[in-house]
Amino acid sequence: MNWEIPRFPLAELADIALSWLTVTFSGVTRAVSRVVSSWLDAATSGLLWLPPWLVLILAAILVWWLAGRRVALLTFLGLAFLWNLGLWTATIQTIVLVVFSTLIAIIIGVPLGILAAVRPRVWKAISPLLDMMQTMPSFVYLIPAIPFFGLGAVSACFATIVFAMPPTIRLTALGILQTPPQLIEAADAFGSSRMQKLVKVELPLAVPTIMAGINQTIMLALSMVVIAAMIGAGGLGGEVWRAIQRLEAGQGVQAGIAIVLLAIILDRITQQIARRLQAEARGSATPSEAGANPAEDQPKPA
Repeated sequence: MNWEIPRFPLAELADIALSWLTVTFSGVTRAVSRVVSSWLDAATSGLLWLPPWLVLILAAILVWWLAGRRVALLTFLGLAFLWNLGLWTATIQTIVLVVFSTLIAIIIGVPLGILAAVRPRVWKAISPLLDMMQTMPSFVYLIPAIPFFGLGAVSACFATIVFAMPPTIRLTALGILQTPPQLIEAADAFGSSRMQKLVKVELPLAVPTIMAGINQTIMLALSMVVIAAMIGAGGLGGEVWRAIQRLEAGQGVQAGIAIVLLAIILDRITQQIARRLQAEARGSATPSEAGANPAEDQPKPA
């Protein structure tokens, strides 16, 4: 006797849900797509309108201010090398897409991480979702982005935000949750409020962990931007994809090295910023600053 277990119609249900969401929110997604597309085009056109040598100098000055002289020199030489390879336009497109996606992921991810750390129920609710987002193959994120926003850079941007956001949320929450209990007890003893403990004790101590999450988000955004070239995102990923389609090994290697070089530059910049923030946070993460000074409350001798 043969027993057949009915197949769960997961694919059909996913199609129905995606179709309903696409039709219901088509007006919103089209408006968002137009706005985001105009921002990306304006940023890319503005950087490409400037002479490359001027962009190199401005980028080196900005990185010098943010991360120091050595990283500024690395940035100048690295971008100059990419200009020399004839990949300037693709590099600018990739930088704009990565920076924009990373900023949105950080703006959403850091507050969510803080909320998850201070509210255990929120952490329990989003933790399985983060596990699923981090184990989902990156190509899957491109599937729902296309019906919502169409082919091009906007779909790539939203797919990148969703794909790259989990490390920021998770490491922000873990950084706050790993605050030594002794410091929390000391802050409580000094009469600190919940906000004072968060701002003056937990967040400064969590800065290295938060910056590690942001660093991972940048690296994931860069990898996703390359994959998103398959839906017309362009940039350095588009150069790799074009080389694969035409079997041009040399062009593919050149574009791959350009992506690696860009990843090294972004990684060094975020590492130096993390070290600087960590050094500044060491002085502010003292329980006595988080609450009232008990010495001032002691009765003074007559």
